[in-house]
Amino acid sequence: MAALAKVSIATVSRTINASPAVSQKLSQRVWQAIEQLNYFPNTHARSLVSGRSRILGIIVENITNPFFPELIASFEEIAVAHGYEILVSSTNSNAIQLTNCVRRMLERKVEGVAVLTFGGEEPVLDQLALHHMPIVLAEFHLDDPKVSTILLDYSAGIHEAVAHLVALGHTRIGFLAGPHTLHSALTRRNAFQQTMSEANLKVHKNWIIECDHTLKGGVAGFEKLMALQTRPTALICSNDITAIGVLRAAYMAGLRVPEDLSVIGLDDIDFAEFTLPPLTTIRLSRVELAKAAFDALRLQAENTTDPVIQREFLVSTSLVVRGSTAVPAHTKSSNHHDQSHANA
Repeated sequence: MAALAKVSIATVSRTINASPAVSQKLSQRVWQAIEQLNYFPNTHARSLVSGRSRILGIIVENITNPFFPELIASFEEIAVAHGYEILVSSTNSNAIQLTNCVRRMLERKVEGVAVLTFGGEEPVLDQLALHHMPIVLAEFHLDDPKVSTILLDYSAGIHEAVAHLVALGHTRIGFLAGPHTLHSALTRRNAFQQTMSEANLKVHKNWIIECDHTLKGGVAGFEKLMALQTRPTALICSNDITAIGVLRAAYMAGLRVPEDLSVIGLDDIDFAEFTLPPLTTIRLSRVELAKAAFDALRLQAENTTDPVIQREFLVSTSLVVRGSTAVPAHTKSSNHHDQSHANA
C-alpha cells in the first residue's frame, strides 16, 4: 500500500490514525490506495500499539423498549463519526445481568461506559470506579472525578403537557408512573405532582398509579383507573410504551381517545406518530442524550489529566402535540347545551 501511494509506511500509519502531521495531499493519496486495495486496518493491532482500544460501552435498561435501540443507534452514529467503536449491553432491569455487562466492558478494555439504565446502577459503580473507568450516568450523581452526569429536565415538558391539558379544559388529570426503583420514574412523578400543585389542581392519590413502563403495564394501569368511581379525563404516562398500552386498553373498553380520554406519553419514540390516534407526547431527544453521553466519555478519554473538564450535561424535554388530546367530553356537552340555550 505504501508503495502504491508512493509514501513511507510511517505516513500510511499516521494517515490511518488521523495524525495532523500528514498533509491533505499525502493523506488523499493514502486513502485512494486503501480504497483501491480494499484494505481493512487491524484495529486490535493498532490498539496494542497505541494503548487505546477506542471502544466505548453503552449499557441500557431494556432493549425491547424502542427508546433504547433508537438511543443506541444515535450513540453509535456519533461514536463512529469520531473514530470509536461501541459495545452494547442490556440489563433487562436485572442486577446480576448488569454486573455481567460491566465485566464484559472491562474485559474488552473499553475507554468509558455510558450507564443509561435510569436506576439500579449502584451495585456496579464501585466496580467501574475501582478500575478508574470513565463513566457517564443519567440522573445519578456520584462524587468521583471519573463520573459525569446527564441531567434530564423533565419538568419543562411535563409543565407544557399540564398547561396544554388545562388550556383544553381538563382539571381531572391522572398519572401512570414508572417503577419506583428507577430514578427517572421518580423524577417524572415528582415533576408531575409539583406542576399540578403550581397550576392549583388537586392531585388525587388514587389517580397516580405505579406501572412498569411496559405495554401490559399501561393496560393494567388503565384498568385500575377504570375501576374507580371518579376518574380523570386526561392521563399523562411516564413513557410512550405505557401510553400505547393505554390506547389499546381504551379501545378494548369502548372508550374513544381523545373524545372520552386524552392521553399523553413521554419519550417521543418513532412509533408515537404512527399510533391511532397519533400520540401527543413529551419529547426526550435520543440524539441529544446520545451526544451528551458521547461528549462526556470522549472528554474524559482524551483529557485524562484535566481536572476541570465539563462534568454535567443538560438534556431538556418539550411537548409534541398530535391527535390523542382534545377538549374533555363534559366540556363539549356543556358548550353544546349553552349554545342550544342561547339559540332558544
